[in-house]
Amino acid sequence: MNPQRRQFNLLAAQALLMGHGLASAEGQEKTSSPTTTLVVAAFPAVDAIAKAAAPAWEKAHPGVKVEVISRQYADHHTAMTTALSTGVYLPDVMALEVGYLGRFGRGGLQDLRQAPFNATNLTANFVPYTVQQATAGQGSLVALPTDIGPGTLLYRQDLLKQAGVTPENLTRSWESYLEAGIQIKAKTGAYLLAHARNLKDIVIRAGIQPGEGLYFDQNNRVLVQSPRFVRAFELARKVRQNNLDARVSDWSNEWSEGLRRGTLATQLSGAWLVAHLSHWLAPQTKGLWRAAQLPEGNWAAYGGSFLAIPKNTDPNKKALAWDFIQYLTLQRSQQLSAFTQFDAFPSLLSTFNDPYFEAPIPFLGGQPARVLWREAAQHIQAVAVHRQDTFADEVINTELDKVLDQGKDIPTALADAARLLERRALR
Repeated sequence: MNPQRRQFNLLAAQALLMGHGLASAEGQEKTSSPTTTLVVAAFPAVDAIAKAAAPAWEKAHPGVKVEVISRQYADHHTAMTTALSTGVYLPDVMALEVGYLGRFGRGGLQDLRQAPFNATNLTANFVPYTVQQATAGQGSLVALPTDIGPGTLLYRQDLLKQAGVTPENLTRSWESYLEAGIQIKAKTGAYLLAHARNLKDIVIRAGIQPGEGLYFDQNNRVLVQSPRFVRAFELARKVRQNNLDARVSDWSNEWSEGLRRGTLATQLSGAWLVAHLSHWLAPQTKGLWRAAQLPEGNWAAYGGSFLAIPKNTDPNKKALAWDFIQYLTLQRSQQLSAFTQFDAFPSLLSTFNDPYFEAPIPFLGGQPARVLWREAAQHIQAVAVHRQDTFADEVINTELDKVLDQGKDIPTALADAARLLERRALR
């Protein structure tokens, strides 16, 4: 047997006996080199969560030091793409946003179903749809979820009051949402939302059937001419025709200014956006925002973070990497710590009975909005990921821009997108 493989199996056996990383804290010691460094590559705020968790985990693993390499979101995923393709500077643990799982899961990540990981036995612990998100081709499980992003509608209650609009007007249906936007614009001058694309992003996630992904089904068939895409494009066109969007992209300076100045009345996003608004995007708007479920009873996931092990990373440290991943994802106290300290909405179901969910959120005027987000998380349906999802997203956005800015008709736009994606899907 290869000496490296033998050492990995020994470490793996020890990790599995540790009971998800907890047994060592109860007196079982793990043998490791005093110079062992576990490298974790992550983006905000997963990097901060890993750093905060490291001291307790290191205490249970004498001689092991956790090194967290932090990069901004885009830079991180670019670096991980390069690392996986070249095999150079691979971390032991890799954080990934859900949109990258399909692409990165094409052989570059460890299949956690296999021994000695046997993660199939752990999947019932998580919000169900996240397991499907982390399932790549051939049914391989390439990551475990560490936080999720239940979709929500955030709205400025002061603007609604000024316009004579109720929250129910916003959420009854998508048509009612647009009608409320017309009234808000007329009475306050505020735009309903930042960009018509935001509405499209939610609507295409509604009504996905079993066996379907966002853009492709389980048989690689392209789905972008289906009714949910047609309706999403039609609604987005109505937004633009009625001048209801500010035509600014999320995370742009103009978008941030709109949130701060009250020129954007609503924002369709993940629940995590509230933390960004309160901490740095628009803290001066504290008390003015409220949260609601998405219009028309839709349930949609909006982002989420996962932890994976690169297949070609140091085999001598894979057991340690697996133990650290389990510590971050399967330990209830750690998941709740990340929730309360960093607003990372937990993926672990055993946390859902914690009183913190009912606690008022000062930024939302004391609204206990986490109850809404917990309900949403339990209703979101699994959506299969595909290796071409990121490319498909770019194609659909390009065609939507042609509809909104150039007057291209919707059937032609979606047909053109389908032809391009059909060619790409065969690669």
